[in-house]
Amino acid sequence: MQLKIMPKKKRLPAGRVPLILFLCQMISALEVPLDLVQPPTITQQSPKDYIVDPRENIVIQCEAKGKPPPSFSWTRNGTHFDIDKDPLVTMRPGSGTLVINIMSEGKAETYEGIYQCTARNERGAAISNNIVIRPSRSPLWTKEKLEPITLQNGQPLVLPCRPPVGLPPAIIFWMDNSFQRLPQSERVSQGLNGDLYFSNVLPEDTREDYICYARFNHTQTIQQKQPISLKVISVDELNDTIAANLSDTEFYGAKSSRERPPTFLTPEGNASHKEELRGNVLSLECIAEGLPTPIIYWIKEDGILPTNRTFYRNFKKTLQIIQVSESDSGNYQCIAKNALGAIHHTISVTVKAAPYWIMAPRNLVLSPGEDGTLICRAYGNPKPRISWLTNGVPIEIAPDDPSRRIDGDTIIFSNVQERSSAVYQCNASNEYGYLLANAFVNVLAEPPRILTSENTLYQVIANRPAFLDCAFFGSPLPTIEWFKGAKGSALHEDIYVLHENGTLEIPVAQKDSTGTYTCVARNKLGIAKNEVHLEVKDPTRILKQPEYAIVQRGSTVSFECKVKHDHTLIATVTWLKDNGALPNDERFTVDKDHLVVTDVRDDDGGTYTCAANTTLDDVSASAELSVVDVPNPPFDLELTNQLDKSVQLSWTPGDDNNSPITKFVIEYEDAMHEAGLWHHQAEVSGTQTTAQLKLSPYVNYSFRVMAENSIGRSLPSEGSEQYLTKAAEPDKNPTAVEGLGSEPDNLVITWKPLNGFESNGPGLQYRVSWRQRDGDDEWTSVVVANVSKYIVSGTPTFVPYLIKVQALNDVGFAPEPAVVMGHSGEDLPMVAPGNVHVNVLNSTLAEVQWDSVPLKSIRGHLQGYRIYYWKAQSPSQRNRRHVEKKILTFQGSKTHGMLPGLEPFSHYSLNVRVVNGKGEGPASPDRAFSTPEGVPSAPSSLKIVNPTLDSLTLEWDPPSHPNGVLTEYTLKYQPINSTHELGPLIDLKIPANKTRWTLKNLNFSTRYKFYFYAQTSAGSGSQITEEAITTMDEGKMAMASRQVDIATQGWFIGLMCAVALLILILLIVCFIRRNKGGKYPVKEKEDAHADPEIQPMKEDDGTFGEYSDAEDHKPLKKGSRTPSDRTVKKEDSDDSLVDYGEGVNGQFNEDGSFIGQYSGKKEKEPVEGNESSEAPSPVNAMNSFV
Repeated sequence: MQLKIMPKKKRLPAGRVPLILFLCQMISALEVPLDLVQPPTITQQSPKDYIVDPRENIVIQCEAKGKPPPSFSWTRNGTHFDIDKDPLVTMRPGSGTLVINIMSEGKAETYEGIYQCTARNERGAAISNNIVIRPSRSPLWTKEKLEPITLQNGQPLVLPCRPPVGLPPAIIFWMDNSFQRLPQSERVSQGLNGDLYFSNVLPEDTREDYICYARFNHTQTIQQKQPISLKVISVDELNDTIAANLSDTEFYGAKSSRERPPTFLTPEGNASHKEELRGNVLSLECIAEGLPTPIIYWIKEDGILPTNRTFYRNFKKTLQIIQVSESDSGNYQCIAKNALGAIHHTISVTVKAAPYWIMAPRNLVLSPGEDGTLICRAYGNPKPRISWLTNGVPIEIAPDDPSRRIDGDTIIFSNVQERSSAVYQCNASNEYGYLLANAFVNVLAEPPRILTSENTLYQVIANRPAFLDCAFFGSPLPTIEWFKGAKGSALHEDIYVLHENGTLEIPVAQKDSTGTYTCVARNKLGIAKNEVHLEVKDPTRILKQPEYAIVQRGSTVSFECKVKHDHTLIATVTWLKDNGALPNDERFTVDKDHLVVTDVRDDDGGTYTCAANTTLDDVSASAELSVVDVPNPPFDLELTNQLDKSVQLSWTPGDDNNSPITKFVIEYEDAMHEAGLWHHQAEVSGTQTTAQLKLSPYVNYSFRVMAENSIGRSLPSEGSEQYLTKAAEPDKNPTAVEGLGSEPDNLVITWKPLNGFESNGPGLQYRVSWRQRDGDDEWTSVVVANVSKYIVSGTPTFVPYLIKVQALNDVGFAPEPAVVMGHSGEDLPMVAPGNVHVNVLNSTLAEVQWDSVPLKSIRGHLQGYRIYYWKAQSPSQRNRRHVEKKILTFQGSKTHGMLPGLEPFSHYSLNVRVVNGKGEGPASPDRAFSTPEGVPSAPSSLKIVNPTLDSLTLEWDPPSHPNGVLTEYTLKYQPINSTHELGPLIDLKIPANKTRWTLKNLNFSTRYKFYFYAQTSAGSGSQITEEAITTMDEGKMAMASRQVDIATQGWFIGLMCAVALLILILLIVCFIRRNKGGKYPVKEKEDAHADPEIQPMKEDDGTFGEYSDAEDHKPLKKGSRTPSDRTVKKEDSDDSLVDYGEGVNGQFNEDGSFIGQYSGKKEKEPVEGNESSEAPSPVNAMNSFV
């Protein structure tokens, strides 16, 4: 027997006491090394009750260890079994295991018996359990003739099985000839004894192949009983059967099949008794008959059924309690109940117990002179008897040993000597079984030895317990001491725990727990030590866990899993699905941190786990994936409760694809009128599977259903069967009825016809009725076919009519229709507006007024008034045939309006006409008017020509739109200096008949800016700007030219090259001296830029510098250019007519006012005085160059 240690711990106290473990010598926690002398220990043996297969060799196991190696012997049925005399029996070398060869010859029955193995050496003998050898048996059913059973409907029945007794017992089940298990229920079930019980029979129980099968698992055989025939008939059929076949039919009685209260089929009577052994499964059974079928309930009298150990089987007819104990003894009551009554049966349960260990004896290793005890404590019901054996011999007849004394279940040893070594057997037995345990006493004198390997490396994760082993042996038992570190400081902190087997436990290892630990074992014969090493690693953590995902079928989902681990360990990340491997599918891809699933399918839903593993720890995180999609289409559509105007539609929902169905949408098709076109019928809640639908007459309905969830709508279901409703008169009339004339003498009546669905029956027609509103005429009616228009001819012009259109079909008329009013056809107005007046408000706007036209002369619906106006032609334009006229329309009955966008200083004419639905009436007499002068536009162009030292000549073209009589021109100009500042502004008036002007006494080489505009009596017009420069002085030009000539001379070029070479040589010398560590004063940097006023002359345009003006009225800035011809074109800004009305050119507001804003963009006045400017003066640039 292996030496084992009780898992008792000793926690070291706090303080400075060294961490020393004094092991109790009464309890050994050590395995004796096999190189030391020791008695035998049985390590393996066959079970006590050993059922063998008669078709295979019999192997009876018996393995043992000891020093010296033990020898083996066997007894059979209490006497020595001489295996040498039986050629079929051999013992495996180095073992006590027997092999009985019955496959070649012999029978298993020959070797039935009780076998016991003995392992013996010089220190003692150990014995095995009594091993009972029995061959398995699977006997056949005895021959029997089974008569057919005829039974009245509703009667109880028991079909007996009575299988043959086998070893081990057979497993019973009922099947038919096709090897299909017979269905069982609360009404029909199999009892624990194998019989088939019917609480009441039904005609569906009729069959000829009720077959009981017995399966013997040990021999893997199945035996079959003869089939039983059962026929269930009514009372009348039963009486006829009795009369015809009474001689050869087993008859169960012809009682009435009236309902009846329950009666127990098993067990019998009101009470019974059941005995079970501790640790087994307690099975209690109650099966009752009755009509209707009874229901079984279970209770325990004066107690509660154990929750975690109670199970119901066989439709609650069997109560099972697993791991039964003495506390489960008591009275159990089963109750059978149906509508007619209830009965109960009480089962008294007694739980007995074969012996079981309280404390089994354990091996003792003692040194000479020590004391010890062997304890054998067992319990059972009834209480077991304890007996001792020594080396397989009852201790009463064994040789006497003065060092031992027996005290009931304990053997006390004192002052043992080497001769006290022996193997003791404890036997605890009662009528239900026995226990046998071997425990040796081995008397040795051995110095300590440590069995754990030297320099063992332990690696643990931080904040977890660490266990450092120190397996040891010695006799007397050594004391154990632990030290940490090279200096050998003893462990005395209370954070450590020492186990009795020498293991040091660090309950919560930290980083500072890393180091070398030394285990020291001492007894009076010597000392032993061993070093082990501990490394504490960082835990593996999942920094980013996968998250719950809901995705639609066919999409892609990604799970992220970021792992951090100790850098000295290798981590492996594995993805699992539902705790199993990922599917072998290319749609699943795994990279460092992600699992990606593409084209997600329904079966991809589940739990995905990211598992990170190292050699020391593992962590995992999981996330659910729900695959959703639109629902599957409903199916199994059925129409019920079919009435004239309603029907009930039912359906079976399709799979919701993990997203609950929120509603069902029902559509219909009218196969008679609009085949193939589906219309919305109704919507119902997602929890409904039926809908009551309202129907219209004379429609050939077919329905389909679509399911909708949060993802979307399913495909439509298959269409239902068609249902044609009966015809009926129309229940509605046409809509959109109107009466409008297309000609002055007719009335066109139109309507929106009913569709086929609304016709309610065949032969759809319309009755059209009309009469004048203001007369006393009767209604005139006509019935027309299924059209949408009827024309009434010969009507007066524009007379109001009352109209109605009624639907009818072959069944009848629709309800009385509503009356609408219409008018017969319109004609052109007869009268023009009178008293037309024009009031000119300003140079671009005039107001027109007129008198309204009498309504009767309009002869139609008044649409409004239309003004035609045009500009009078000048003498040069009078030869034109076409005069451009503009039109403005004013809605409704307005009698005034505004004419915007007129040209100043112009002559206009206009007339006014009334408009109805037919067209325009005659024009009013033309009315002429004129607009006053306005400010002119800017001059068409401005050019500066013939620049000299002190003069500039300006040429211009007059404004393209003078808008009046020009009175004069205004010219303003100012110089611009080298700092871009503007000089004083000079104002000059020029007669209106001039187109050229010369300015004299200007400064030479000076830039000027000019502002030029025209004036009328209404004011000043828009200005145009330009810039120009006077020419330079000829003397200074010559000086510049001579300077250029010098720069191009050869001697000058040579001189400049020599200077440059000298400078280069000096720079090189300075660089070399500086690298050698020398320091030289360096002249302060001189001005890097030339005189800022020196600017190059532009070659492309002949101007100096880069001077521009972003806007005419602003100071000059860099970046812009004046055109090379010095001509500035004005920006055309013609006033346009805003679209005010329905006319060709525009429209007025309701009050005739013009919509929009009219404002002319004008140049700002030039800035007086000096203003900063960015461009340098080209004159100053030239002066500084000289």
